[in-house]
Amino acid sequence: MKKSVISIVVLVFYLSGCIQFDAVAQETLSDEQILKLYEGLRVADVCDGMDMVGLRDAGTMDAVIEPLWKDTENFRHRFCGIAVTARYVPTNRVIKNPMEKEEFQQWEGNWYTRISDEPFVPFLREGSVVVLDVQGDGDVGSVGSFNALFWVSKGARGIVSNGGIRDIDEVVKERIPVYLDYLERGRGIRPGRNEAESVNKPVTIGGALVRAGDVIVADGDGVIVVPREYAAQVAGFALEIMNKDKNGRRELYKNLNMPMDHTVE
Repeated sequence: MKKSVISIVVLVFYLSGCIQFDAVAQETLSDEQILKLYEGLRVADVCDGMDMVGLRDAGTMDAVIEPLWKDTENFRHRFCGIAVTARYVPTNRVIKNPMEKEEFQQWEGNWYTRISDEPFVPFLREGSVVVLDVQGDGDVGSVGSFNALFWVSKGARGIVSNGGIRDIDEVVKERIPVYLDYLERGRGIRPGRNEAESVNKPVTIGGALVRAGDVIVADGDGVIVVPREYAAQVAGFALEIMNKDKNGRRELYKNLNMPMDHTVE
């Protein structure tokens, strides 16, 4: 039996409660299968699920990594996805200054394409989350309203970064879910300021390790990272926790004569 078929069979048995996943079995799951397990799960549920597998306080990003905007009605700021990582570092190259317009435009284009490009874009697919470590590269807007929207067009569900976001009014207007350290947002362009250092290598955001392929869950409580090898096991526990919470709140809604909403359905 092929690995992909085995994975589907194992997934079905897991969802029916017949078996527990071990790390090896979980690693055979596709991105799509993992994301299906995480549909509707909240950061709080996942955090509790992490506790149950022994990952207490692991993967929880510092509270400074918060949503840029919130949709309190439909929760469109929430997302779950698979991490695609990249790291930008401050440049130490000597920059000629000033330059004539044409010279500057040529220099700027060269920097964007050869020094501080976006090497992670080819890895984006439906369900991806762009995770950027820009720690220490100063007042640089590595993400703006155009490239953020472009990444969404490639399948990205959201962006998580420790800073480096500009064009904030437009990004909010575009309703692109972004989680960041707001005090570290940037304004200047990348040329002359930073360089692309790595892609799909481990990065640290808000004190949490993020590896390419890990699961990212983000909502009003912040961001949590689930190591891929424990993703299915954590999801199983989290689903049980969430359903118990929904059932309890649904009964309280009834007792208080509150109209039902999507959070208890």
